[in-house]
Amino acid sequence: MSIIQQGIGKKLIKISEDQKTITYIHQNKNRNYNNPEEKVQAEAFLKLVLQYKYKPERIKQYVSVTMGSGIKEADIVVYNDDACEQPHILVECKKPNVSQQEFLQAVEQAYSYAYAMPNEVKYVWVTNGDNNEYFEVDKSKHTRITQPDIPQFGVKKLAHYKFVYDAESLKQIEGKQDYFDLIEIGEDDLTRRFKQAHDALWGGGQLNPSEAFDELDKLIFCKIWDEKKDRKPGQSYDFQIITVDTEAVPSYTKLSPLQIETEKRRIENQQLKERVESLYEEGRERDREVFRDNIRLSAEKIRTVVGYLQDVNIGETDLDAKGRAFETFMGTFFRGNFGQYFTPRPIVEFTVKVLPITNHSLVLDTSCGSGGFLLYALNKVRKQADELYPNHKNDVRQSQKHRKFWHDFAEKNLYGIEINEQISRAAKMNMIIHDDGHTNVITSDGLLTPEAIERNTENKGFQYNRFDFIITNPPFGSIVRQTEKAYLKTFQLGKKEEDWLAVVAKPETYRENQSTEVLFIEQCYRFLKPNGYLAIVIPDGILTNSSLQYVRTHIEETFRIVAVVSLPQTAFAANGAGVKSSVLFLRKYDETQTEQIRNIKQKTRFNLLDTNHYKTLIADWDKEKKQAIKELEKQYKNDYPEKDKKEITELMQEDKTEINSRFADQLQELKESLQLQYQQENERQLPDYPIFMAIAEDIGYDATGKKTNVNELDSISTELEKFINAIENNEI
Repeated sequence: MSIIQQGIGKKLIKISEDQKTITYIHQNKNRNYNNPEEKVQAEAFLKLVLQYKYKPERIKQYVSVTMGSGIKEADIVVYNDDACEQPHILVECKKPNVSQQEFLQAVEQAYSYAYAMPNEVKYVWVTNGDNNEYFEVDKSKHTRITQPDIPQFGVKKLAHYKFVYDAESLKQIEGKQDYFDLIEIGEDDLTRRFKQAHDALWGGGQLNPSEAFDELDKLIFCKIWDEKKDRKPGQSYDFQIITVDTEAVPSYTKLSPLQIETEKRRIENQQLKERVESLYEEGRERDREVFRDNIRLSAEKIRTVVGYLQDVNIGETDLDAKGRAFETFMGTFFRGNFGQYFTPRPIVEFTVKVLPITNHSLVLDTSCGSGGFLLYALNKVRKQADELYPNHKNDVRQSQKHRKFWHDFAEKNLYGIEINEQISRAAKMNMIIHDDGHTNVITSDGLLTPEAIERNTENKGFQYNRFDFIITNPPFGSIVRQTEKAYLKTFQLGKKEEDWLAVVAKPETYRENQSTEVLFIEQCYRFLKPNGYLAIVIPDGILTNSSLQYVRTHIEETFRIVAVVSLPQTAFAANGAGVKSSVLFLRKYDETQTEQIRNIKQKTRFNLLDTNHYKTLIADWDKEKKQAIKELEKQYKNDYPEKDKKEITELMQEDKTEINSRFADQLQELKESLQLQYQQENERQLPDYPIFMAIAEDIGYDATGKKTNVNELDSISTELEKFINAIENNEI
């Protein structure tokens, strides 16, 4: 239950039916609840009452403060007495999405209010809901001392410790202070905290947005690793700001209050930096593939990020909510600032939904980007676990079986390759946030051989003929050149196709270049087991361009074509790509099936050439053509005896061209006839099977990415899932 709901239940506040107005019942004040800052203030007020145990009658809001010749308002003041004359805590609230600079300005503003009040304020709390700073104030000495929290009701003074690693020691304080555990927050709040932490890292210009994203990734990794560490009850976390006593400051008695506070903060920051870097090294020792370079942030920057995340329980926050939060933040960053294209969620969801993936399946994405396909495969298996163990939230044995069912799949069966190191790290973090699976995401060129891939990673799982499912959206339009990538020669589709109607056989030759989407079709074939499924997003040109018939021929010989689902032109428009595309579903033949198909084709070609006496006929036509040209030359010499050889050649050029054209047309007509006979024979002799075809015109969002009310992929997926199940059951 949220603290707002608790407050309503305790009759501390009420909110109007239209959600526009909040009423603070004890203060008898109505405020605009649509104001983001008001929501922060409402939560702060309720925390003071429900968590810190202060009486609502001793809390005043919007307290007038005389500032020179003007009047300002302090958001909240907590008093020590029923008459509300002895201020104890001053709270300054800001809206959630303020910048770090604005937050620091709010701290100064709170102090100015505290010093301007007629009676002394002891503590200041500055909050924007996501970030909190607490200070002890000494107006007479003009000092501010950072605190881990504000005191609860009945606690006169918080004790200071050089390190507060064991909460048991806190019982020595006067009164009793309860320290709140980490909290679970919603998707929107977590997304906002990720964004604010990122903006705080690059906003000052010290890092560019890309570098800031990398560094934030590292600190999120540290935060998650810190939560996973074993701790005694009450033992504090390493990923949190821990205050030190002024006695920890060298020669503190000789320093001014401002110097003491500055040195105290420096020590706190340095100790925090050391703890975070230690966490990072511990995590890297276990997962060497995640990050290869060190944390490059200053101690102050680390503190800033820790301030946004230290109180959040990422591990216990709802799995789907935190996953969506990270994906939303990551997607906004990459699409908006990095120019990378990612597969939209409706297409990913549709593609994974129709495939018969189970917790025993080995799943690979050869161009995994941020890991969307892998995460949806994980989600599919997690739902299967929910069905098998419906009482897992209440039954310990079911809970253990439920977790093992999907977690083993995440850790051992999901594999991803991403060529861009930064995106690869983001994919690993995406998997970590979704609770593992990241150890099998590697940074590498997905077109390399397994042996070459092993030189980039310690992971030995990327082997040919191993995977049950490959789900991928390879990069479109990128070109692999023979002069740049020697491996192009290892691909069948990197060679020029044999012309079976060529009069003179030519030696095998290689293409100068090939598009990545074509090569990935063949590479996916290599990685798949026989009868394994490939679901791949491809540009429609592969299906329609006459120049790419050889690619379609290769597919026909190596796969059973399961389905072609055409996507609208706008499918990738919101991401900056306008290529018309489809999702192609294929099932890999074993080598025997492929060999049988190729033998049938080879025999058909041989029979057609033999039956039509192709080479003999072409040779005869060539003789006829040469004889016709010879007769033409003779005629021109008789007609123009005064002309020399060069002039005769020029005069007869048009007639000679006509003869060549006539014989070329004759040859082309024969070739077309033989090609038609070849196709007809293939249709008669090759295995005949149904192919699922569908056109989706509306897939849940428009060209700008805005959601629409219709997603035709939903109805298509229902029918395609039945179709694939029928294939699995050998019914079609």
